[in-house]
Amino acid sequence: MARSPAGQWALPGALDARAQWLPAPVPGTVAQTLAAHGLWSFDHPAPLNGDDYWYHLQFRGVGAQRLHFEGLATIADVYLNGADILHSDSMFESHDIAVMLHGENDLHICFRALQPILDAPQKRARWRPKLIVPGSLRKVRTTLLGHMPTWCPPVECVGPWRGIYLCPTHALDLNRHTLHARLAGDVGTLSVWLDPAKNVDALELRLTCAGIDVPMIKDERGGWLGALAVPDVRPWWPHTHGTPALYPVAITGKGICRSLGSVGFRSTALDRSTDGKGFGLVINGVPVFCRGANWTPPDLVRLPGNRADLLPQLTRMQEAGMNMVRVPGTLYYESNDFYALCDELGIMVWQDFAFANFDYPVHDRTFTQSVAREAHGFLARTQASPALTVLCGGTEIFQQAAMLGLPPQQHADPVFDTLLAKIAGCYQSDVIYVPNSPSGGSLPFCPDTGISHYYGVSAYKRPLADARLANVRFAAECLCFANVPDGVPVELLPGRAEILHHDFAPRVDFDAGAEWFFEGVRNHYLALLYDVDPEKLRINHPAHYLDLSRAVSAEVIEHVFAEWRRPGSPTRGGLVWFLRDLWPGAGWGVLDFSGAPKAAYYGLKRAFAPVQVLLVDEGLNGLDVHLINETAQTMDATLELRSLAAGSVTVMAAERIISLPPRGTLSLPATDLWGGFFDTTYAYRFGPPAHDVTVASIVSAEGVTFAQAFHFPNGRGHARRDTGLTAVLVQQGAKCYLDLACTALAQSVCITDIAFEPQDNWFHLAPGKARRIALARRAAGTTRPLGHVRAVNDAVHVPYGDAS
Repeated sequence: MARSPAGQWALPGALDARAQWLPAPVPGTVAQTLAAHGLWSFDHPAPLNGDDYWYHLQFRGVGAQRLHFEGLATIADVYLNGADILHSDSMFESHDIAVMLHGENDLHICFRALQPILDAPQKRARWRPKLIVPGSLRKVRTTLLGHMPTWCPPVECVGPWRGIYLCPTHALDLNRHTLHARLAGDVGTLSVWLDPAKNVDALELRLTCAGIDVPMIKDERGGWLGALAVPDVRPWWPHTHGTPALYPVAITGKGICRSLGSVGFRSTALDRSTDGKGFGLVINGVPVFCRGANWTPPDLVRLPGNRADLLPQLTRMQEAGMNMVRVPGTLYYESNDFYALCDELGIMVWQDFAFANFDYPVHDRTFTQSVAREAHGFLARTQASPALTVLCGGTEIFQQAAMLGLPPQQHADPVFDTLLAKIAGCYQSDVIYVPNSPSGGSLPFCPDTGISHYYGVSAYKRPLADARLANVRFAAECLCFANVPDGVPVELLPGRAEILHHDFAPRVDFDAGAEWFFEGVRNHYLALLYDVDPEKLRINHPAHYLDLSRAVSAEVIEHVFAEWRRPGSPTRGGLVWFLRDLWPGAGWGVLDFSGAPKAAYYGLKRAFAPVQVLLVDEGLNGLDVHLINETAQTMDATLELRSLAAGSVTVMAAERIISLPPRGTLSLPATDLWGGFFDTTYAYRFGPPAHDVTVASIVSAEGVTFAQAFHFPNGRGHARRDTGLTAVLVQQGAKCYLDLACTALAQSVCITDIAFEPQDNWFHLAPGKARRIALARRAAGTTRPLGHVRAVNDAVHVPYGDAS
């Protein structure tokens, strides 16, 4: 790779022999190459859009072949042996170029400076969002990552960010194809249409899938059509509800076999609820509560798209019980490996088209033609994906218009209301299409209708009760906090109540033009739940402040999702903003910059479990116990309910044998279990409170507790006590466990281990019964577990392993 001022070298022949060339990975980015040579870093992110960048490769090839470019960011000219073969002006489009090679070949790609285009005069927009700079990005088809300074590092995406391949011609080269897999009852149907690049009459094409093989026939358009039915097919399910079954599809013929990937047979429907205001997904006839996170890339510099980089992050989602990931319009379209992994892992994909916030030039024909090519290209390569469940025109475009006071008729848009919807229907007729997120209500952002971005609890500092009062139907974004990481170094700047990265660079996310700062948002709920002054606590007891700051995110998340998942709730989904921090610090991610879980991640993991017990405070109506079984198996267990005083003395106890059918729920008032009146929520206040916590547990016939919920009628408090916390390391073959016990309730128990990661963390531990936590090695070659356990309401750190 070589850099030059914009326009200095117009053609490959003009390249200066003195140009300084750097080895560059492909796929890769300019920032990645410069960083590898010490010329770029997060701390000193030199702007990249003002220069041209040249890539050069010499390769050998002979005869008719195809050059395939998966993605070039963003204004790129491609030259083969000095000839101009491609001009690309969108990083979201792929290109297939037929070429004739003659031995040794020279490939040059020039990524032109974007800044002159951004600086050029343009028609005035109706609004200019404060989030994204510069505003002229609205006319360029590139990612907005790197251009949102309030929450994203300034990493401009330039270069061959996706792969470049030399592909020999194939007997069955295709101009295009369509593939539709459907589920009707227990029968899967598959139809495939091919548009071959050349005559294939002599190949006698056949379609094969699931052990069924049928001939393909030529249609009146000159294409080839095949259709088959698979009886008693295993459906594709989100992993929370079943097995994500997949079936390979291939086209065979005389001497050929061409894979078309894999399909999953599933049906999707949209439930608007009886009042027409809802937004709920029904998969294979079963209503599904969608939960997960908004996607963030594993590496903002490289923007990797291969399985090795993507699998750890998606596996984290699956392990946390997340069944949906949203790729928001501020990002880009992910690689084929991303969608294939979501298919395999049973994670539904909500995919925004790559539009966000701007007043786009939707009446410009050149722009809309580019949008159409972009949408066709993306859907052509993902059309077989059963994980792709929702397609959305973009993010917060309608919201921007509405918040500026534009009337509803001016929220409508021919690109998002019509063009993208029509293209989506050509490929994915059973995928749910929505024009924008948020949208649906009289104002697009009203949470009681359609899709919302719900920040009532979190950014707007509403009380926890707002999670119910807002009547949320589906939150495509929600619950962002400045989540404090566990392992990344953080420092407390003297005299201030913010957490900063260790080099004191401010890396706490905020919204441009808004009064809230997300450290302050988290501190608000810290004061609310624990009855402390965060600023004084931070100054006088900084370690305790950090622990409570970690715990409070998990506590709020669990509370809100308990409210939303309870039977009778109108809410059908919630996706937290967002999955992984984009750089080191206390960001919105539930995973830190290294991909390690934060306390918020573990809160989500407990809140998202397919088998769940919930405790919901109904005020004067008492405490309700809700049981959820999303699995396909009957759940036979014992429900135990205990109320404790001083965290240790049982003042009320009850249990009941339960049998919960597949996909079943059960709701019980606590008074039914007690058999009489007990002020479990401390709503009537007859005298001092009789207890400080109520614990609900689902216990298997073998005595294993596999779901718990806690209710604190008087707040969580922060007073330290002797909890009698103990930790015993147990090794059974290659597996390691911690057996934890206490004599009084231990709040937000944290396991810290340098070599092993706990299966659960930042959980409450009730007295009277030990809990076993599995430990997994962080990396190959690590030895024995070594660490300590602590609780936020106990000053003692309990060592285990060699430390004990």
